[in-house]
Amino acid sequence: MSNASAFALPSADRPDVAARLRDALREADFTADGLLDLLGAPAYAALARGETVPALRATRGDTPLEMLVRLFLLQQPVPHARVAGVLPVAECLESRWLVRVGPNGDGDDVAATVDVRPYGGLDGKDWFIVSDLGCAVGGAGGIGRRDEGVVLGVGGASTTLAGITVRTPVASALDLGTGSGIQALHAAQHVTRVTATDVNPRALHMSALTLALSGAPAADLREGSLFAPLRDDETYDLIVSNPPFVISPGARLTYRDGGMSGDDLCRTLVQQSGPRLNDGGFAQFLANWQHVEGEDWQERLRSWVPAGCDAWIVQREVQDVTQYAELWLRDAGDHRDDVAEYEARYDAWLDEFEARKVKAVGFGWITLRKSGAAVPSITVEEWPHPVEQPLGETVREHFRRLDYLRARDDAALLEERFLLAAEVVQEQVGLPGAEDPEHVVLRQNRGMRRATKVDTVGAGFAGVCDGSLTAGRILDAIAQLVGEDPVLLRDRTPAQIRLLVEQGFLEPAR
Repeated sequence: MSNASAFALPSADRPDVAARLRDALREADFTADGLLDLLGAPAYAALARGETVPALRATRGDTPLEMLVRLFLLQQPVPHARVAGVLPVAECLESRWLVRVGPNGDGDDVAATVDVRPYGGLDGKDWFIVSDLGCAVGGAGGIGRRDEGVVLGVGGASTTLAGITVRTPVASALDLGTGSGIQALHAAQHVTRVTATDVNPRALHMSALTLALSGAPAADLREGSLFAPLRDDETYDLIVSNPPFVISPGARLTYRDGGMSGDDLCRTLVQQSGPRLNDGGFAQFLANWQHVEGEDWQERLRSWVPAGCDAWIVQREVQDVTQYAELWLRDAGDHRDDVAEYEARYDAWLDEFEARKVKAVGFGWITLRKSGAAVPSITVEEWPHPVEQPLGETVREHFRRLDYLRARDDAALLEERFLLAAEVVQEQVGLPGAEDPEHVVLRQNRGMRRATKVDTVGAGFAGVCDGSLTAGRILDAIAQLVGEDPVLLRDRTPAQIRLLVEQGFLEPAR
């Protein structure tokens, strides 16, 4: 029997037991902060990478917290008598959070049936993510599990999506491909009604356990692929998905391989989300996309955007096809197999890419906002540089600025007043001793942490934007200082102002 299904899952219909278990875990400081204090930063970071040896070495004692780490994170059996002093062990055995281990299932030790990992939630809340044993780290973590329906916990992709999601209080949200339930758990904090779907019934069960153990309201859980479980008339204010986006030659693992050819799953997800959004609603996804010979990857992604939606698509990373194949072969543990079998799978992956003329694969974020605009705004960009999470408010402000700019022509823009955004600094680059800099850079220290070159007019304009003068009056003053025709300066500068506003360097003075 495979590890992922070695034990029956805990009951999802015992909220009373989940509440008692949650209280006991928190009482023992089985929290993200508690783990960091117990293990120390190196062992804690190793555990987040799926490496358990440092944590095993750090939990050789007999404190309640050490025992819980061994039980729920390291899959070690612990004495029944010891657990009874920390957890509601009878109820946990009855509802299958724990099982007795021994030749006949009646030994003196107990073991966990699922992985329970502390997670630092919003506003300092202590949450718990439930996943299959040994699978607390999700996504390209080298899990090496072959169970088709294995359910992973929280990995880098999960936390990235949670961080970029707009957290405006809304009535309804949809989590497509809920997995262990991390996105549904976040949504439950600011959404009245959460619907979560997954093609894997085991994932739906795990999501229910995550919500219950974290003390969140239950979600409406539905089995099926993408939007198939929904009624035709159901729409949402927020749609999120960390889908099985891996572009692979065959659907081997449900959590990562969507079963469609190429990047069709991500394209379908984006295109079909438009009609499911309420006016003003957001749809936010992680995705992989193909870089195809002879095609502009940006134009390719533009073609995915559904009618009536603005879009902001950010490519965070690009891998050539060999790097990409190796990454996901290791994720499945194929590198630990027979060498000939590994090489055959590798070869099949490259055959698939060659047949589709794919030279590389991009990874990034896709955000849609239902604007209903006749001429939507679609921004597709590459930004591989460090950013400051969470970015949800940055995403919301991006679309708010688009609305602002769309409502104003150049003449109206020059009648507006602007403020230099907080924590924007100006850098001048040039040779030592030179009278004038070669170029001037504006740099953000928050959010996307963008940097953009500006000319001397742009730098001077941004530097005096304190909300007291209109853009036009500032340009007139600059024209007088530099001896330029003010009419010509007014004609050529609005495009630069628009870019600085769109990218968040300037804010309208409200």
